[in-house]
Amino acid sequence: MTMKNTQRLLQIMQRLRDPETGCSWDKKQNFSTLIPYTLEEAYEVVDAIERNDMQDLKSELGDLLFQVVFHSQLAEEQDLFDFEQVAAGVADKLVRRHPHVFSDVQYTDETEQHQAWETLKAAERAEKEAENHTILSGVAKNLPALVQCKKIQDRAANHGFDWTEIEPVYAKVIEELDEVKEAWESGDKQHIEEEIGDLLLVAVNLARHMQVEPEQALKKSTRRFEYIEHKVLQSGREVKQCTLDELDGLWDEAKIALKNK
Repeated sequence: MTMKNTQRLLQIMQRLRDPETGCSWDKKQNFSTLIPYTLEEAYEVVDAIERNDMQDLKSELGDLLFQVVFHSQLAEEQDLFDFEQVAAGVADKLVRRHPHVFSDVQYTDETEQHQAWETLKAAERAEKEAENHTILSGVAKNLPALVQCKKIQDRAANHGFDWTEIEPVYAKVIEELDEVKEAWESGDKQHIEEEIGDLLLVAVNLARHMQVEPEQALKKSTRRFEYIEHKVLQSGREVKQCTLDELDGLWDEAKIALKNK
């Protein structure tokens, strides 16, 4: 397998950042200014996958790779690390986390393999925590709220702060829902926000105990609005021209139509 295009990409990035002959826009960028572009490209990769558009996925993966190359170039200019070290780091991590592939370790089933994977990840985190003195080190602060919440709950669970059964989680959802109602009846906006936050947090916990990714679950449910609008437009009307009963019926129809998509 040739790596000539990888080398070509790295060389192009170096030219774009050349202090004298490079691109004026690229030369002005830094780690912070690239954040929105890096996030956007990651989401566009997800979008292409969800649309099952493989040609677009190839293009979007290229755009995301460019962000990795860009950040690596910035780091190399500051003598921090380079692209080769980034690649080496992830290669080492993959070999370390797959001893059943790269050594003579054997697992009896996927459950045992998953447990071993989590143990290895926990050991890596423990090493980082020893350096940073916090169990939440490494959880990115600008993740989507649902993703961040689940990651934090996973970390807390690994340190013993979690229910061992699902029934108490159900009960907690009901408890938080009742507290939302009490806050709403009080009319205290700040209190309402706090209780809504607690309700969302425990809903994420329920999803986690059911082994459901809350971010993906919410995105799939939200797609029903697109389905409803599409159906209404097909009828030659706008959403505001429909009755609530009609829209509610389309909502139920969307739940069935999009069930396995």
